[in-house]
Amino acid sequence: MKKTLLILLMLFGITAFSQKQVFAVSDIKEKIARQKIVAILPFPTTIIYKKQPKNFSAEANQAQELKMAKNIQSSMYTFLLRKQERYSVKFQDIDKTNILLKKAGIEDNLDSMTKDEIAKILGVDAVISGKFEQQQSKTEAGAIASAIIFGGVGGKTGSSTLTLTINDANDGELLWRFMKTMDDSITYSPDDVVESMMRKVSRNFPYEK
Repeated sequence: MKKTLLILLMLFGITAFSQKQVFAVSDIKEKIARQKIVAILPFPTTIIYKKQPKNFSAEANQAQELKMAKNIQSSMYTFLLRKQERYSVKFQDIDKTNILLKKAGIEDNLDSMTKDEIAKILGVDAVISGKFEQQQSKTEAGAIASAIIFGGVGGKTGSSTLTLTINDANDGELLWRFMKTMDDSITYSPDDVVESMMRKVSRNFPYEK
């Protein structure tokens, strides 16, 4: 039976979602009831390889990590704006957020300050932040080749873990945390990552009315 199920999963190229964790403080409803404006921070990104590519460049990899951090932030902002009427708070424009972070000298070094300090710089009631970790197990070219040869099987390029947190501006208290680990494929983009995660979190997202 297990062997048959494994074969079916391979044939239909189903992507596995391997891990999910959710945390919320007991009085979260009372905490967020006082919030009106929430900022979305860039998501610090780490990209690692099981086997380092031949022409690997540490500088290029770091540049890609910084780019991905902003892309995840942008995708999150776009997703929340599309469904704004469903939420009890407004979300600060990320251009304003990033400009204020840049003026404070912490745009690419968010771990140098606490969440309540960052919230005060941004003038918001809470901050949405997190991190994105991506482990590459296969090059994109290799994944494409496998997908072509095996008809969609083998398109997995690695795995990603996205952590999403909400911290209160008053004392920086962690109010809510969501973590999801998922398989990457050759078709995955930052929009896909956020869309997939938010579909899973929507029932537990504290700002849902």
